[in-house]
Amino acid sequence: MAGSGRERLLDELGTVSRRYMASYALFNQALADHLKLHPTDVQCLNLLSLGDGPVTTGRIAEMTGLTTGSATRLVDRLEKAGYVVRERDAVDRRRVLVATVPEKMAELGQMWDRLGGGWYALFDGLEDDELALIIGHMLRTVDFTAEQMDRLRGGDLQGDSES
Repeated sequence: MAGSGRERLLDELGTVSRRYMASYALFNQALADHLKLHPTDVQCLNLLSLGDGPVTTGRIAEMTGLTTGSATRLVDRLEKAGYVVRERDAVDRRRVLVATVPEKMAELGQMWDRLGGGWYALFDGLEDDELALIIGHMLRTVDFTAEQMDRLRGGDLQGDSES
């Protein structure tokens, strides 16, 4: 019977995870609509803000999983909206880098602060080991999701779903 309790918990986890993912996707869409951007554009800005500086459009394609043509159109939209600029690489003048515009990123950061002001309060009362468990789960989920996106893009939908 111990397995049935775990099975029930895993079923509940599956349901809660689907609701969590849907709520985030819908939030991302609402934020993108508010900013007059595409949802992928918003997540690209998120990823760029986590990076160490300007990147090529090819790197944006890798980060987002878009084709280079789609990544170029994404950069065009972000540039038109004022969030990024294209600049020549100081070392290799043939390369063009995409850099965020600090003022626009600061505005976006302020919006995130207003929207996510209660984020840390969600974790009040949790012990450090509980927070570490959540962080570990999120890291494993990021890796798992990347693997599944690669499978989808590669057309590998056959076989074991655990791959």
